[in-house]
Amino acid sequence: MSDITARLDLPLIKPSQAQKHVTHNEAIQVLDGLVQAAFEKIDAVAPPFEPVEGTLFALGAGSTGEWADQGGKLALRAGGGWIFMDPQEGWHGWDKATDTFQIYRNGEWSPLSASFENLAGLGIGTTSDATNRLAVSSDASLFNNVGAGHQLKINKSNSGATASLLFQSAWTGHAEMGLAGDTGFSIKVSDDGMTWFDAIKADAGVGAVEMGFPITGVAVQQSPTDKGLDRLLKTGASATVLSGGLETRLSAAGTADAIELTTGASLPTIMDGHVIRFRANATNTGAATLNLDGLGPMACATVSGATLPAGYIRTNADTIATHEAGTWTISRVEEHGSNANGDFTRFSDGTQMIHTSVTLSYIGPTLAGAILTFPASFSDATRISTSLTIEMVSSLTVDTSQLAPILCHNYHPTGCTVDASLISGASGLEAGDTITIRLFAIGRWY
Repeated sequence: MSDITARLDLPLIKPSQAQKHVTHNEAIQVLDGLVQAAFEKIDAVAPPFEPVEGTLFALGAGSTGEWADQGGKLALRAGGGWIFMDPQEGWHGWDKATDTFQIYRNGEWSPLSASFENLAGLGIGTTSDATNRLAVSSDASLFNNVGAGHQLKINKSNSGATASLLFQSAWTGHAEMGLAGDTGFSIKVSDDGMTWFDAIKADAGVGAVEMGFPITGVAVQQSPTDKGLDRLLKTGASATVLSGGLETRLSAAGTADAIELTTGASLPTIMDGHVIRFRANATNTGAATLNLDGLGPMACATVSGATLPAGYIRTNADTIATHEAGTWTISRVEEHGSNANGDFTRFSDGTQMIHTSVTLSYIGPTLAGAILTFPASFSDATRISTSLTIEMVSSLTVDTSQLAPILCHNYHPTGCTVDASLISGASGLEAGDTITIRLFAIGRWY
């Protein structure tokens, strides 16, 4: 009969053995260390300076001190000494140092982790099957980003297969969207889940959209002569319904600041969001009103909500007006212009940019300058920002490295002063020296 147990190598009490308690206590100490095992450290090589009773270590190769030549074993502190045990395949315990559950297999300790790769199926709150490999039963599903965007990808093997989202009620499909049988995006509907109709289909080849059903409802003309505002035009309907929209440029009458327009459709009212296009016959001189189909003059405002400044409505470009709460918001196309003083661009939000050049002439041994006139006036000299660069140097008696930063000052709506001075200690400028400066400025024209 063996003196130890078959699995844990625990000492057995022999018949007529003296001091049986010693053998019994040793077995209990081993059990105390192995049951619900918790390692202080895995692959430990040096015993602690002051070991604590009951602590358990998994020794690594090259162990030293009291653990010398015990590499690969378990070391249990018990009774003031060390009990060494050979781990068996499948033994496991908690590693306090790494907060991981460790298992002994193939002669080494490694973390016990469940693998979720290549699963046959996964059910969350329900059971998956051979078709629905991933099945989720919950009130909602969340797919969040990790700092940027997030894409949900549905891929099919070929153009004839299906990659779609199916919407069901009581397990009967009633709506489906995606790539169904081809590469065009479609939205399908069904009353019984068996017979399906294409509600909308987008051709990926040409970008065209097809509607599978007649369009109905209050947004569509109720009759061929229906002139209701913002209605979709039916085939055979009166073309006069288009009058007053972006498709037709309305002719302007009235005065420069009291504009009158006629659509030809005798609109009964003007709804919010109504948009018209017209070509003015005079440039406005300030605040203006617009009277459409004799419904009364209404105030005009810029896209930023301000009263129209002089010159906002032009005769050389179409004006777009949008009605909202009794006011016409006037949108103007970008205005590009040029004259002897340079080029300018004006935007409908009031921004103005200019590009121009100015030649600085000799003023004194340390200074060259000029008075610059803007190609278009700004409304507020305190809100002008400029950028200046040297465009050309002619007969300059000093190197450009001796020039201090070029300054633009004495701003006023129509121009500014531009100066170039020499750095301290530089040799002097001479009469006839010139420097051409390129200037870019941005500010407000209203």
